[in-house]
Amino acid sequence: MDLEGRTALVTGGSRGIGLAIAQKIAEAGARVVISSRREENLAQALETFRDQTMVHAVTAHVGSRLEADRLVRASIEHFGSLDIVVNNAGTNPHFGPLVDISDSQMQKTYEVNQAAILTHSAAAWHQWMREHGGVILNIASIGGLGPESGLGWYSVTKAAVIHLTKQLAWELAPSVRVNAIAPGLVRTELARGLWENNETEITSRIPLRRLGEPEDIAQMALVLVSDASSWVTGQTIVIDGGTTNQPTGGVG
Repeated sequence: MDLEGRTALVTGGSRGIGLAIAQKIAEAGARVVISSRREENLAQALETFRDQTMVHAVTAHVGSRLEADRLVRASIEHFGSLDIVVNNAGTNPHFGPLVDISDSQMQKTYEVNQAAILTHSAAAWHQWMREHGGVILNIASIGGLGPESGLGWYSVTKAAVIHLTKQLAWELAPSVRVNAIAPGLVRTELARGLWENNETEITSRIPLRRLGEPEDIAQMALVLVSDASSWVTGQTIVIDGGTTNQPTGGVG
């Protein structure tokens, strides 16, 4: 899983799963570009890398196609190539019944979680990967596999990510591989409200009896963006401690 000589872009790379993936890819020898809306978060993230000369930070808003084009262009200009794109950035401004979501919450979630997958993949394709090939990895969620209490619209956008992964894998083959990871509940700042006050109860229902850690997702991400998975495309890998692998309770 040597990534020496390759350049990777990780959106939402200043913390949580995105930062863990960026660090893991960097440890494998790749040059890494991390993006975030907040410059101060990027500055803190840069301090966590062993070799900061191989990491570049770009402030960008993933919900904008113009920003996606600029981010990809900046990555190529800085390191000379763009071989890997990890579409990790995500948001969830609404928790509650799907029918109560506001237009602004609905639009923001769509732009960041769903549309950004396409705009960043398209920018990478047109600016580099069409001629040189590459790998795209999307971060979905087990919420995209079925209903989720309180997370309805978030889950809808993550279901779209899973289908976008299949569609892009079909359209961009054979020069570009496209896969996704669907994490379960991971100990991140974005998900803090879901686990902070009831972690014991939640983990009792997970077969492996613990929450996921960003490192769990980063390990699989490294496999999927490397040549170790050179015959894998269009797939969504579930990493959830067994959460979705439970008896149905029915009588067979």
